Amino acid sequence: MEKWFVKNIKADLDLLSKQIGVNKLLCKLMVNRKLKGLNQMDSFINPSLDKLHNPFLMADMDLGVKIILNSINNNEKIRISGDYDQDGNSAILTLYNGLSKINANVDYVIPHRIKDGYGINERIVREAKEDNVDLIITCDNGIAAFEPIKLAKELGIKVIVTDHHDLSYIEANGEKKYLLPEADAVINPKRWDCKYPFDELCGAGVAFKLIQGIYMEKNIDMEEAYKLLEFVAMGTVCDVVDLIDENRIIVKEGLERINNTTNIGLKALIKATGLENKTINTYSLGFILGPCINASGRLDNAEIAVELFLTKDYNKAEIYANKLHSLNEERKHMTENGFNKVVDKIQRSNIKEDHVLVVYEPSVHESIAGIIAGRVKDRYYRPTFVLTKSKDENKIKGSGRSIEEYNMFEEVTKTKDLLLAFGGHPMAAGLSLSIDNLEDFRKRLNEESRLTKDDLVPKVYMDMHLPLDYISFSLVEDLKLLEPYGKGNPRPLFGEKNIKIKKAFLLGNNQNVLKLILFTKSGRTIDGIYFGDIDEFERRISNKFGIEELDKLYKGVENKIQLDIVYTPNINEYMGKRSLQVYIQNYR
Repeated sequence: MEKWFVKNIKADLDLLSKQIGVNKLLCKLMVNRKLKGLNQMDSFINPSLDKLHNPFLMADMDLGVKIILNSINNNEKIRISGDYDQDGNSAILTLYNGLSKINANVDYVIPHRIKDGYGINERIVREAKEDNVDLIITCDNGIAAFEPIKLAKELGIKVIVTDHHDLSYIEANGEKKYLLPEADAVINPKRWDCKYPFDELCGAGVAFKLIQGIYMEKNIDMEEAYKLLEFVAMGTVCDVVDLIDENRIIVKEGLERINNTTNIGLKALIKATGLENKTINTYSLGFILGPCINASGRLDNAEIAVELFLTKDYNKAEIYANKLHSLNEERKHMTENGFNKVVDKIQRSNIKEDHVLVVYEPSVHESIAGIIAGRVKDRYYRPTFVLTKSKDENKIKGSGRSIEEYNMFEEVTKTKDLLLAFGGHPMAAGLSLSIDNLEDFRKRLNEESRLTKDDLVPKVYMDMHLPLDYISFSLVEDLKLLEPYGKGNPRPLFGEKNIKIKKAFLLGNNQNVLKLILFTKSGRTIDGIYFGDIDEFERRISNKFGIEELDKLYKGVENKIQLDIVYTPNINEYMGKRSLQVYIQNYR
């Protein structure tokens, strides 16, 4: 079972409310999202482009801008080396479009997920030399590419790294010494010596700051840079970075542009995924459009996704969009099969006793190991690694997904003597190792883990206790000021105890939605909608109150059932009528 907590971060809400000009409830919600100071809160409630930070506050930005402008002036050949996921695609599109606008001689290359693996590599560097490339700009990768970048420099190629991943380090005498590749400029807000005020940008966000810096230096109208924000917003949502500070501004502005896009590739993808004439929001980006773009890098070639957004040909755009949609449907099917196999393997072995799950399943396609790891992590609430075979017989590779209580990058770093390659951040990691080291890897992670039993209990954090009687149309409208929601800015969650229920219904074609008519403490009623496991709900109610009470609930007869709920208030609009309802996220 999960544990429920009410966030209780102290603040002078009366003072904040006066200073920011919004009600105390919104101030409480911002404090709960760990926003510090009036500037951050003002930027959150009123996200606008004039609140973006000066790109030149970022370490090496001035160097990078100068190198690129010199290259353009000398008509040197520039190559962008990107990554095959959504953020990598967005970063490539940001740099490519941004540099093309100022007549740079620029092209791009994307490593193949299976043949090359992640990031810039020796093949990409040697091909750049053969093609007489003068400058390589990495995006969404490069911070740990020590050898390929060293090779590029030896071959006389200039290199600018733009990245947002955590830095590699070596530990000596309990102190971390951070390492940078030998590039001409390394632009990454996570650098220990970087004074930039916000370090949670995605790869596309860092690429955008570079274009912003170049345009400032050349006195180009900043609106030209802002046109790139529809791509940057996609990368920001799909790379699941915190939607606060600049990320919030980027996504809010980017969504407005996406909903009015003139990009024929994006329009074609919106149509192919059934989103035409619907408002595109963070959910549409993260769970419908983003996975289609990612599917090209997973199962085919990531260049299809980039070409989709670059093409000026309507027919090509339609072909590419339909291809991405069908690849994603195939990916979903493969994920479901792989997930079932991994769960079966855990259930039939002693792995399930481990605090850190390490599962080797050779039938899993390596491109979806991370997605499966994420689903397994959600099921067991354990840090999870899913590993599969590599093209090299003795090598296995895969991805991990973590829980809040476990810094995956740091823990994997402790086992680097067993690994061939690794990278990542606190919540996710990618790695490869010899199959001979698999058991040692599993054993070491578990032996060195400081996770307690309490850490491994799922936790639900409510913003506050809010009686159902307090819900109003104006409250729901006020909450819209917090949109768009995402990581770092979750949908507000409220809690209420001892709720009596008038009646239950099953809704939907598959009878897979539960509607509960809830009594407020004053005796009014409000609809509660639950999208979770209805069989489990019925089993738990029957165990606690008896099958007869469950039967009464469905018949709408007075019953003894009471629930505590965690919920989000919402307005239901149907046939021109508006009514208040709550989405029930958790119950007990």
